Amino acid sequence: MTTLTTIQNSLRGEHALPLRPAEQVMKLERLGALHQSRLSFMRSIVRRMMRERWQISFRRFDLDDQGYGTAIYEIKAAHGLFNFVIFSNYLSDEARNDRVVATQWDLTMALVDGEVDDLYLEKLRQNVPKQEAGRVDSRVFVLSRANRSARNFNYVVDQLAQGEQPDVQKIAEVGYLYRTTAVYGSGKLGMADWEKVQTRYPDFARPFAAEMFVCLMLRNFSLTQAEHIARHRTPDTFQPMRDDIKRYFGIGNSTGLGMAPYLVNHPHLINQWVEMRELALARVRVLGQIDSRIRERFDQLLQRCRRHTEQTVTEDSWQSDNNQQVLDDIQALCHQTEAGINSWNKLIEWSENHCSLQGQELLVSVILELYPELVDDLEDYQAAEEFMDLDPLMPLEQLKVQIETCYGWALDIDFSAPGAKDIFWYRSEEKMEPRLGESAADQGQEKQMALGVGYAVRRCYDQLCEYIEQNPNHTTARFMVACPKRRGIVRRIQSMCRCLYGDIQANLLDRDILPMHLLRAKLAFFGVSKFDPKSKLWVRNTMFQGAPLLEDIGKPFNDDWFMPLAPEQDSGSDNLSANR
Repeated sequence: MTTLTTIQNSLRGEHALPLRPAEQVMKLERLGALHQSRLSFMRSIVRRMMRERWQISFRRFDLDDQGYGTAIYEIKAAHGLFNFVIFSNYLSDEARNDRVVATQWDLTMALVDGEVDDLYLEKLRQNVPKQEAGRVDSRVFVLSRANRSARNFNYVVDQLAQGEQPDVQKIAEVGYLYRTTAVYGSGKLGMADWEKVQTRYPDFARPFAAEMFVCLMLRNFSLTQAEHIARHRTPDTFQPMRDDIKRYFGIGNSTGLGMAPYLVNHPHLINQWVEMRELALARVRVLGQIDSRIRERFDQLLQRCRRHTEQTVTEDSWQSDNNQQVLDDIQALCHQTEAGINSWNKLIEWSENHCSLQGQELLVSVILELYPELVDDLEDYQAAEEFMDLDPLMPLEQLKVQIETCYGWALDIDFSAPGAKDIFWYRSEEKMEPRLGESAADQGQEKQMALGVGYAVRRCYDQLCEYIEQNPNHTTARFMVACPKRRGIVRRIQSMCRCLYGDIQANLLDRDILPMHLLRAKLAFFGVSKFDPKSKLWVRNTMFQGAPLLEDIGKPFNDDWFMPLAPEQDSGSDNLSANR
């Protein structure tokens, strides 16, 4: 059985696996080119749910003919009993707002430990619909809310009520009935914190497992609710939705700048996510045998990626250009492999010279898809203990060498260049969201968020060099006494130099910074697809599209919903995988 020690040993030493270097992997533009993979958190929670055959059913379904009311799912997981509570309320189109400052939503919901009796349900009813304005206790794991898709929900209900199936092409344009506007966990608003979840609830002990499960449950409820409304509207003509079309519906997500600081503020966790992905790739490069079955499967997945990209709809010209480049890269990869594939190393090296960053990272995701036996066990090692240790006894010369070795990327940035420090990050008191300010025009730099790691390293290094000239034999403790404001960045430097990855190698204060790369990187680890930027500051995307339905639990499961494709409009297929 693989252990964390075994994994750590495989990363270091004379016979270490060939991991890609941090200076390649942790560039912001490459992180912003990542795609979903077998190690994405959505894939992981679905595998667990399907393989352990969780029992999920309605314990309460009190919805009126219009779909308003209360519903409770009971979840019997492998190690515990949970309830998923949903409150559905009328919301006018004028009041529907995806921003975090909204106060009303179509749906609000909570994932709860144990049974929910009438007394506790009433407590939830008084607080869950209020979201941030309410309070819950530590029985609650996740709190969330969602709004209907104005383009899809009523259309789907109308189609089903008339005895017709939704048009698949229309679904491809907006692949969901609801989109989440927030999914809260890890101790916020009184909920169970991560330490409690990780140590006491093994069903959700992986990062973001509970949050992703809530999104999956929301997706299932959205389909049930739409059918419920359509059935009551015209019971004589109503027809349920085909299962293959149901599976093509995901859940929508709107993500803005609020997600961006997470990648900077949790470097140990990001290091662990990247390490496991890179270790999976290294394993495949060393141990992945290539035979006729693998070659055929590889070609099938490339063609699926091509069709999936073609079916991705966006009005953003930048994203459209990226999608077209991915299509060109796929075509080039197909030409390159026409004579056969003999070495993943050679193909990866070829892609690094001939494909865009998105094409290169898509190839990585496809290769990982071919070898579940080399990849899937790493999903158990994506958590990390997050702490920053200060070593006060470290000689200053050693600290200086650490900076030069681990943070050479920061020292290479010319912060005196025009525009290098034009941006600062702050949290809006009015909107409660991160914002970008312009140093020359906006006030409030004294309250900026500490996201300029590269600049902080540069300032620390310069001050350290001056100090060493006068005090070459001093330790870090003496430097901290003389320069107490550098304590935070020194702690980070000393801690992160023990990691292979973790710090994003970019100047986040540059006026040309593209926050979209930060958003996409985290969303790719979640497992989302079909990015549709609405500006450089926020993006809509789709979660769980192609995933199995709750009614598929207990049926054969091949975990084959990577880059899902639209089903045929006239197909009667109810196969679990519409991708083969």
